[in-house]
Amino acid sequence: MVRSRGASRRPAATLERAASGGGGDITSKMPDVQDSVPPKNSGVAEGGSRESKKAGSPRKESSGPQDPAPRLTESATEVSKTNKVGTNHGEEKTLPPSSLEGKVKETMPNDFWDHLKEQLSATPPDFSCALELLKEIREILLSLLLPRQNRLRTEIEEALDMNFLQQEAERGALNVSYLSKYILNVMTLLCAPVRDEAVQKLENITDTVRLLRGIFQVLSLMKMDMVNYTIQSLQPQPQEHSIQYERAVFQELLKEQPGLLNHTTKWLTQAVADLTSPPSCIDVSESASVAGPSPNEAASTQEPLNPAMVLSQGFLNLLLWDPENEEFPETLLTDRTRLQELECQLHQLTILASVLLVASSFSGSVLFGSPQFVDKLKRITKSLLEEFNSGPEEAMQSVSEQVSQEIHQSLKTMGLAALSSDSTTSLMGQLQNIATKENCVRSVIDQRIHLFLKCCLVLGVQRSLLDLPGGLTLIEAELAELGQKFVNLTHHNQQVFGPYYTDILKNLISPAQAVKTKVESL
Repeated sequence: MVRSRGASRRPAATLERAASGGGGDITSKMPDVQDSVPPKNSGVAEGGSRESKKAGSPRKESSGPQDPAPRLTESATEVSKTNKVGTNHGEEKTLPPSSLEGKVKETMPNDFWDHLKEQLSATPPDFSCALELLKEIREILLSLLLPRQNRLRTEIEEALDMNFLQQEAERGALNVSYLSKYILNVMTLLCAPVRDEAVQKLENITDTVRLLRGIFQVLSLMKMDMVNYTIQSLQPQPQEHSIQYERAVFQELLKEQPGLLNHTTKWLTQAVADLTSPPSCIDVSESASVAGPSPNEAASTQEPLNPAMVLSQGFLNLLLWDPENEEFPETLLTDRTRLQELECQLHQLTILASVLLVASSFSGSVLFGSPQFVDKLKRITKSLLEEFNSGPEEAMQSVSEQVSQEIHQSLKTMGLAALSSDSTTSLMGQLQNIATKENCVRSVIDQRIHLFLKCCLVLGVQRSLLDLPGGLTLIEAELAELGQKFVNLTHHNQQVFGPYYTDILKNLISPAQAVKTKVESL
């Protein structure tokens, strides 16, 4: 059996310095929120020796309005088509709605597991739902095996022989708890290192239904790990072809239009300016949750620029791009729509995390220590935030009412003291204030998500997840997905256009810094 390998958490300040090249810790005083969700992206098992994997780079055809280079946009369309085969494996796969796994994903929070619990608690117990679930789990386990793992395959097929289990169920002697423990042992052998912690947590669950639920959730992630690993193993040649093809097309256009990199140069120039200028101070007079150095301290501790720092800042700036600014970098026109989608996703996560942070400060650790409660609050909030862009005040009014009602009902169900009238009014007021861009909590959360994305570009997604700033741990899974998409996009873009970026940055970074940091091809 493979032992779990836990990762120690590094200090938040260290992570921030890695992302920013110096500066203060804006995360030090925000109260931490309990970590409850395992990372979504991961490595994958291969037999007894397990490997972590690098994600690919999904690409999507897109172009901005009034593109400055029509021929570049037309060529980008053709490039995008050739690119899909080699770089789409970072996208989240959807499950067939007809499969049990698809149905469970839809009803998992309530109906399915409530029904399973009722059946197993009945006298005599009804095992029909449990058998269907065990059959699906058996198929997933078998799908995770490699061809050479014949002995383990035979063992699983015997232990989860559905004909035998059906007979045991008919006699009322089906031991679901024992089978769950066996499945957990097999998962320990097959899971990727990044899933060790999630599997280890399952070992402490004694309730059979809760254990099965956790098993099914982690198995779903392991299944996606294997799919991504398989695609990646077939990927290198198509991806390399895609990189060479995109670069060749762009080079041909550059020969015809020598000024084709003008907007890209302006974009990188702005990134250099952002890194060399003292950071602007955000007004946080209403809260002591942000701590950082003065502009002079930041300037004195600034590290010399290097190409990777500038590119990271440039990519982050794209998530704040003014839609009225038509000077979008030519090298990223094919990714403009995808970047806009990531910007929208980032905005939604900012509001969601702000709501959860405010709510947790009123209801305490008891409620937010329950993954079921947090999941339910997330679903309610996400649903109500669909109308946020068209009417932020109205959306947050609905959120404040539903969240306060859910907290009140959950406290009552658990036999805890309900919120006072003043606390309820304060909770609703603070939630409604999130509608304004200047809201203190919202501003801090937005900074921290950008910090996380910057860490992802420097350290990778999984390492960045080890030390999330306070206020973000409850949206860890969503951040992992956002971070992986962002890293995939930027990584592929650097592979294609790295030589052009290198030439531009040699002229933007001062000679002294260029010598000190050894500006090389990216």
